Amino acid sequence: MLKTLMKQLKEYRKDSILTPCFMILEVVMEMIIPLMMASIIDDGVEVGDLNHIYKMGIYMVIAAGIGLTAGILGGKYGAKASAGLARNLRKGMYENIQTFSFANIDKFSTAGLVTRMTTDVTNIQNAYQMILRMCIRAFFSLICAMCMSFFISPRLASIYLMAVLVLGCILAVIISFAMKYFNEVFPKYDDLNESVQENVSAIRVVKAFVREDYERERFTKASGNLYKMFVKAETIVSLNTPVMMATVYTCIMLISWVGAKMIVGSELATGELMSLFTYCMNILMSLMMLSMVFVMISMSMASAKRIAEVLEEKSTLTNAESPDMEVTDGSIIFDHVNFSYHEGAEEWVLKDINLEIHSGETIGIIGGTGSSKTSLANLISRIYDVSEGCVKVGGKDVRSYDLETLRNQVAVVLQKNVLFSGTILENLRWGDENASKEECIHACKLACADEFIESFPEGYDTYIEQGGTNVSGGQKQRICIARALLKKPKILILDDSTSAVDTATDAKIRRAFKEEIPGTTKLIIAQRISSVESADRIIVMEDGRIHGFGTHEELLEHNEIYRDIYESQTSGSGDFDD
Repeated sequence: MLKTLMKQLKEYRKDSILTPCFMILEVVMEMIIPLMMASIIDDGVEVGDLNHIYKMGIYMVIAAGIGLTAGILGGKYGAKASAGLARNLRKGMYENIQTFSFANIDKFSTAGLVTRMTTDVTNIQNAYQMILRMCIRAFFSLICAMCMSFFISPRLASIYLMAVLVLGCILAVIISFAMKYFNEVFPKYDDLNESVQENVSAIRVVKAFVREDYERERFTKASGNLYKMFVKAETIVSLNTPVMMATVYTCIMLISWVGAKMIVGSELATGELMSLFTYCMNILMSLMMLSMVFVMISMSMASAKRIAEVLEEKSTLTNAESPDMEVTDGSIIFDHVNFSYHEGAEEWVLKDINLEIHSGETIGIIGGTGSSKTSLANLISRIYDVSEGCVKVGGKDVRSYDLETLRNQVAVVLQKNVLFSGTILENLRWGDENASKEECIHACKLACADEFIESFPEGYDTYIEQGGTNVSGGQKQRICIARALLKKPKILILDDSTSAVDTATDAKIRRAFKEEIPGTTKLIIAQRISSVESADRIIVMEDGRIHGFGTHEELLEHNEIYRDIYESQTSGSGDFDD
């Protein structure tokens, strides 16, 4: 885990080395100053040597200046290193997420990924900066102060040593208890972010169904759970302060008592006792800082594990060693295909699928909800890999192709149409970033989108809000179809992507496909017969199996499921667009 995170330091390794170096220099200067102060008292004030006082005073000013400069530079490089690590962690996670297959994405919730890239990375950033600056400074300050104390008086220094051992044990116990709660806190952040994300993205639905109170209660519950976990963790951590202060005052009292007796017995000079008091405070403040660092580290360990999970996740889809870089045609073959979304599942989602589709054919796919129509289409563009058997495109197993090459030749218009914030033209060029405006207009004419786009005051420069909220469902679908056409694919899959389009427009789109892209294999997944009855052949699916495959007339005559769907939509009012 730590190795994975430290790989993200990259160009900030130099800053990560310079920071502790400057912090150590600052500590050294701080440790020298009490010795100079003792010298001023014992060799200057008590014997009346004014020159010695001036000389040591100048040395103290120089040491303080060096320490101040080192502290400033340590802060600068520490901030650069921690902020750089945070940037690289976010970048690394984001880039790795882009390689994920749908199977990988299914393992992480959207809210969870957002939390990892924001809250968790911020925790790592803060912890790393504290390690580079506060931890290094406190550790060396503790060691140096302890050494200087033993150099002055081993007897009094043993009091510090006992205090360090006692506080170290207590701190270890406190952190072990707090760690358990911190591990539970950050998954609660996921629940809170999920509540906010769903509420904001679906605010229109919430208001339409007057569910504000329900959403408010849901948010309050998620926020309350987070609050309770933090209170428990922070309550345990807060025990550190009273224990620390009790130890500080005990040490001061013991040093004052023992030190006074040693001065009376001429075993210790007054200046040396003052130096020991200074070192005492250095040691105990160092312990306080170390305790804060360890608490922060205990919090960030939970975050580190969650970030490492994303960085170490490997895509379930990989290219072959020497992938094919060309798809010759749009023919599709399913050869004894079985498929399940999860390994070891008791039942297949798709069961013994055998199909042969010729290049340029228009194939309709129809079936009830949950009949696995979309799952069948997902295997063609290799969004998921088959569990058994193989899928061939252009006569070759889809797993032999370069993924980018395959997906550039298999355009999919998904059930959930997504438009991104930007102009209509910018959204269309997701299909082909180098497409000219004329090519975009032509694709929109094929998708029957040109007519409504031209009616907008800004035309193709009309700005689309996030999620396409300022266009209707049917308009969104037609823009998405045009976007897919710009890829000039050999296979075009429309996954129920004309459901929000009226029947007449649906017919126009299908007619344009037949006339303008006859060489492209077209798979049309639909719920209504009118969308597929003119297809060359139609696949009827039920319960993950192919129940029928033939022309509209053949299926009407021989397939009971298809006939029932046809009669329910034509004899009554099943198709509301008719």
